[in-house]
Amino acid sequence: MTEAMLGPLRRVHAGVLDIAFHESGPEDGPPAVLLHGFPYDVHAYAEVVPILADAGCRVVVPYLRGFGPTQFVDAATPRSGEQAALAADLRALLDALAIPQAVLAGYDWGGTAACVAAALWPERCTGLVSFNSYKVQAIAHADEPAPPENEFRYWYQWYFHTERGRAGLAQNRRDLCRLLWRLWSPTWAFDDATWERTAPAFDNPDFVDIVIHSYRHRYGKAAGDPAYADLQAALDQMPEIRVPSITFDGADDGVMSPAGTADQGHHFTGPRTHRTLPGVGHNMPQEAPRVFADAVLELISPHRR
Repeated sequence: MTEAMLGPLRRVHAGVLDIAFHESGPEDGPPAVLLHGFPYDVHAYAEVVPILADAGCRVVVPYLRGFGPTQFVDAATPRSGEQAALAADLRALLDALAIPQAVLAGYDWGGTAACVAAALWPERCTGLVSFNSYKVQAIAHADEPAPPENEFRYWYQWYFHTERGRAGLAQNRRDLCRLLWRLWSPTWAFDDATWERTAPAFDNPDFVDIVIHSYRHRYGKAAGDPAYADLQAALDQMPEIRVPSITFDGADDGVMSPAGTADQGHHFTGPRTHRTLPGVGHNMPQEAPRVFADAVLELISPHRR
């Protein structure tokens, strides 16, 4: 898939960021915002976007902070990767594009941004598609061990807690990120061209700082940006998600097995369906684009004009 499949690259001043994003479909169509994860970029949605745009949706796909051409407006702004910052960026983008409500869909970091926004500002979210279910980070319980079969999958997170890990990411970002692609999606046979479309997104000058902060903050190993302290305080309560939701797990996910999200249903108090996808790893939009797109359309249908 080429960049053109994502629609033109645009920029907008949104909060603390100058956000680069792709937009496709009619401007008056029901909006869907698609959010990528780490270590991925907007090209994860190259096959999802045309399906949604052809169905009449307004589709917005932003580069997250620290990725691709997205930049900070002020050099003095802390390079935070915390969950509250990602969600605040999403809300600022909706405001900047004058989108009152949208279906929010994402995975990995993008799933966290979507889940946090859906929980804190349900009036802005007509529906949620989230891979790995409830992606709000339980930072207050971060020192409680997970089952061993899950802990070993998080080796990269412990690595990033060290200065050796920071240096390793800085020096070997492409090799390390490509390794994560292979480990996390063991049944996804991506080719060099697919990888090379995304890899330049990691050359963003803030990439390393934001990634390192993200994986340290979620374990209480780094302080958050004071600008988001109130939002994080609300997230410490693990707020419920009341909006209509469709959640997924990948049966072959190398980061989070379906068993790891099996007890998260109580966080969803609105209509919710959960599905496990055979043959899918961690990068669902790129591995199962039709299924992902159909889930977005399923949530958009009740709101279609």
